[in-house]
Amino acid sequence: MDGEQVQFKKGELVEGYRILAELGQGAASSIYLAQDQKTKQIWALKHVIKHEPKDQRFVDQAEQEAKVAQSLDHPAVRKIERVIKRGSFLATKELLLVMELVDGVSMERSPPRTFEQAVHIFQQTAAAMHHMHERGWVHADMKPNNIIVDDQANAKIIDLGQSCKIGTVKERIQGTPDYIAPEQVHRRAITAKTDIYNLGASMYWVLTRQHIPTALAKGDSLIGSLDDNLIEKPRPAVDLNPKIHPKLNELIMHCVEVDPEKRPGDMKQVADRLNLIHGILLANSSKMQTRTPVPDEETLA
Repeated sequence: MDGEQVQFKKGELVEGYRILAELGQGAASSIYLAQDQKTKQIWALKHVIKHEPKDQRFVDQAEQEAKVAQSLDHPAVRKIERVIKRGSFLATKELLLVMELVDGVSMERSPPRTFEQAVHIFQQTAAAMHHMHERGWVHADMKPNNIIVDDQANAKIIDLGQSCKIGTVKERIQGTPDYIAPEQVHRRAITAKTDIYNLGASMYWVLTRQHIPTALAKGDSLIGSLDDNLIEKPRPAVDLNPKIHPKLNELIMHCVEVDPEKRPGDMKQVADRLNLIHGILLANSSKMQTRTPVPDEETLA
């Protein structure tokens, strides 16, 4: 196979699922629109293939994603219906995940148009992650690209491949550089506070279009030192976008504290505060008979 991804063709029957279209590709995976030939239900079919030993991590992440998703039951977390393994008894060569089809666009590709909508989406995301935490899991890679929003502003968390049990200490650095928490970079225990930081960094970007300084620069090189005290503090979000409500700015900056102990106590507190802020924004917009738009990148420049 020479390292090339095996492609399924439109109309092909794969493990009882008819391929309707290709939806996208990743480093070692492809996602298809597929129909169960027995039930006629439409699914997203993720195909992960191991070409060489270094690809094992992609198989492991897909298996982890399925394990976590199948232990959860929340409307804002993508469901995985079935896992199909191909290969020998001792080694999985291919993995197929039969996943809930999520009809929407990520917050990264299509950020919310108003603060009210943004906070509503953040609140749903926080509530879903609180559910994860109650079941003993941390998402560990929360970012705008992993929050899918439909045309009714319903949020759905995707990509649980880096999720882990609360308290896990990972052997290598995992996370997205622009949203990664200090404890992820320094290979300390991953906890619910890690998701709080990741979500705070995500809110910061969505509302300001700028990233917070993290302990990991692009290119996987450390900024300065492993000393938390040397990590650059982000400017208050409201300095970059003066239309951010003070309570929302306070919450964002609380979430991205370098010291986990200084962040909100748990994700339920974050969800509750977002719910309160959403109510305040709705009340204010009702008085003004308008919704406050989130400035675009040109406005912020």
